Amino acid sequence: MNLATRRTTLRVQPFSLLTVTLLMILFGGAPAHAEHDGKVQILLLGDSTTEGIIPKQHVPKGPHLEDVIRELLAAEQDLPPTNVINLGLSGEYIRRLLDSGRYDKEAAKLPGIDYVLIRYGLNDVGRRENFDENFAKDYHELIERLKTDHPKATLIVMTVIPYGNEALTTRINHQNVAVAKAEGLLLFDIYPRYAAELQRGPDMLNYRRFPLDKIPENRREFVKPFVVPGSSPTVEVLDNRLDAHFGHLPGWFGDRHPNLAGYHVIGDETARFLTPLIRKQFVKP
Repeated sequence: MNLATRRTTLRVQPFSLLTVTLLMILFGGAPAHAEHDGKVQILLLGDSTTEGIIPKQHVPKGPHLEDVIRELLAAEQDLPPTNVINLGLSGEYIRRLLDSGRYDKEAAKLPGIDYVLIRYGLNDVGRRENFDENFAKDYHELIERLKTDHPKATLIVMTVIPYGNEALTTRINHQNVAVAKAEGLLLFDIYPRYAAELQRGPDMLNYRRFPLDKIPENRREFVKPFVVPGSSPTVEVLDNRLDAHFGHLPGWFGDRHPNLAGYHVIGDETARFLTPLIRKQFVKP
């Protein structure tokens, strides 16, 4: 999860002038990134596997995770319109979300939140000391904050997707299951669907992000169109088009972050999970 902390503008529908003015008065200047009149509000909290910064940089128009969820829910014609707010952030773990003030600044005051999907663990396990004890404590603290700030919202604990070491993701997901059970919250287990899709091809759902200096020197001109400059330039490609040339290089498939196809899997399964919940809560028999 060693992506630089980079953000993109949230995808939301335009506000009316009156709505903007009211929100500015209520929340201190800048309008909150949510709207709730007539729309079901869905908030996504998580790390880089939620944010999807690399696909957003390469294909700005998407559709990205929040778009896929919203558009698939819209295809269910009996459901009300939705607004999906993606507050995932690369490198994020629960303790940092809370201690950095980002939760208070970006999530606490969002109006009219109906569902919060929470997906953490992949960074927590590497960056939080004594993970097996403190992850659950941090999670309970976040849940308590969400219950206070969004008392009408349905909080949903998610498992993490397959990412690298299977034993490690199993360890993380045992924690997620335990937190959901202890809090009496819904558990959305995304792991099995994502793992099943990987059976079609183990590298089908992740992009390639590889140091330029590890590309053979005589091929560096060839990969120039795919180079992202910086202090440590990388070759980045969202699909398998360069696998024929560099798939033999150690680490070429090492980055397991979802590509656009991966986010379509997550988005599709998320829409499947939310559809009956939204229908039960918001659609009159």
